[in-house]
Amino acid sequence: IEIYKLHVDSMVTSRFAHTIVTSKIVNRANESREVTFEVELPKTAFITNFSMSMDGKVYPGIIKEKASAQKEYDTSVSQGQGAGLVRIAGRKLEQFQISISVAAASKVTFELMYEQLLKRQLGKFELLIKVRPKQLVTHFQIDVHIFEPQGIRFLETDSTFSTNELTKALTKVQSETKAHILFKPTVDQQKIDPELKENLLNGDFVVRYDVERGATAGDIQIVNGYFVHYFAPHEMPALPKNVIFVIDRSGSMAGRKIEQTRDALLKILQDLHLKDRFSFITFNNKVVEWKSSLLQATSENVASAAGFVQTISASGGTDINRALLTAVSMLDKAERLPEKSVSMIILLTDGQSTSGETNMEVIQENIQKAVNGKYALFCLGFGFDVSYKFLEKMALSNGGLARRIYENADADLQLQDFYQEVATPILMKIEMHYPENAVEGLTKNNFKLFFEGSEIIVSGKISNELDLLPVEIKAQSHTSDLTLREEANVKEKEQVFRNQSYIFENFTERLWAYLTIQQLLEKSISAQEENQKILEAKALELSLQHSFVTPLTSMVVTKPDDQQQMELANKPTEAG
Repeated sequence: IEIYKLHVDSMVTSRFAHTIVTSKIVNRANESREVTFEVELPKTAFITNFSMSMDGKVYPGIIKEKASAQKEYDTSVSQGQGAGLVRIAGRKLEQFQISISVAAASKVTFELMYEQLLKRQLGKFELLIKVRPKQLVTHFQIDVHIFEPQGIRFLETDSTFSTNELTKALTKVQSETKAHILFKPTVDQQKIDPELKENLLNGDFVVRYDVERGATAGDIQIVNGYFVHYFAPHEMPALPKNVIFVIDRSGSMAGRKIEQTRDALLKILQDLHLKDRFSFITFNNKVVEWKSSLLQATSENVASAAGFVQTISASGGTDINRALLTAVSMLDKAERLPEKSVSMIILLTDGQSTSGETNMEVIQENIQKAVNGKYALFCLGFGFDVSYKFLEKMALSNGGLARRIYENADADLQLQDFYQEVATPILMKIEMHYPENAVEGLTKNNFKLFFEGSEIIVSGKISNELDLLPVEIKAQSHTSDLTLREEANVKEKEQVFRNQSYIFENFTERLWAYLTIQQLLEKSISAQEENQKILEAKALELSLQHSFVTPLTSMVVTKPDDQQQMELANKPTEAG
């Protein structure tokens, strides 16, 4: 079985990435063989298309509502449940894999297409392409085109398999608003060793970049009646934080996990700003407060906290409910907190509640009632024994987010990276206003917090008559209440994307649909049941309309006649 062509083509237009993976394979044996096509794609991406072509016939993947696709599958496949074509593969990726039987001397072409909105984290966007052909490929290339009308501020590429030879296979061409990256290693350059047929291309190929930011009220882009508004203020003073770390020290945390947690907390303590206030609560079946109130992050207090962190050891049960209620009550009772400051609770746990209140729904209700929209709750789930669904719902219901921490050698770095993302809030209570009578289908436009290094994106449809799109942003910074205004000339903005040969036409509409679906799904996690159904129905309609494989849709792939007829591609989620 020879893969004679493997191309990854990625077009990124204003952070929206459209990637096509094409693989051409020939069976050189004199009997039919099984051929496997395998792609690892980012978890944040939605598959939008797949096809196989063999002997002049194309077998397309058809995207349908999940339950009806499952029903169709169950009817056609009598011999029980197949494994599905997509599964989670590690931290950032999921794997699409399909196998078909190919006749002697026949060829097959596979094509998979997926789209994602690149998310700005710690000041950069990252396009991740996983490479693992498992054999030498005659025609191998990764071809990335980036168009950012705001201008590209910096651009770097990186790979986990770089050698001097492979560096020669990489070319980068960059102008003010465009970049073209081509990675095209020859068969010899792909070899681990001249004598062996092994391919050293195995790992991540990453493109990182950021854009120029001029206008204070952000940047607006408009194509075919859909607008996207990007807002990422920078060089503003940080808002003081009041942060309580709630740390699980139950028996299951014993050993490496608690060591890594201690290491991470010692580093995080060094990163607290002087104006921050902080405290620690540790819990097993008992809840222990390090101090009865929050302390300012002076060097003495930080040193004293470091001494405490080093004594945290693990044993006993898990009382998440009481630990979190204790944290909320500490913030409620806190005196003399700066008026414009951000209060947050960061929970780290590796398991389920085993003591005190153990009913997850009751815990969620208790915490939501106690927090009452005043503070942001971030939930970090350590490993796979946690109920991620429970942590995610609790975080999203209380203005925060959940993250899984993987039990690996670098768990302490994962914890520090997460903290870095929320370490520097610079705005709070951000409201993005657009003319109500001229804009519909607006994505989320109110945000509790904005962290340095991230980006707010709002998108919507504008009515045909509109010549000027006025926007107004209201927010609170450390020093004042801000009002920023901007006016976008619709015709001028539309011109920017005309004559751009490699821009796919309706990227703003697809970006709008992608963002809307993501937000509807996120909202449905913490919604009441009847509301959940309405949100999911809307997300389903958009998923089908724009052909995205989301948690509500499936792609049905029908194979050539003589083989097990049908396979399903579903979107796996972190909560399982």
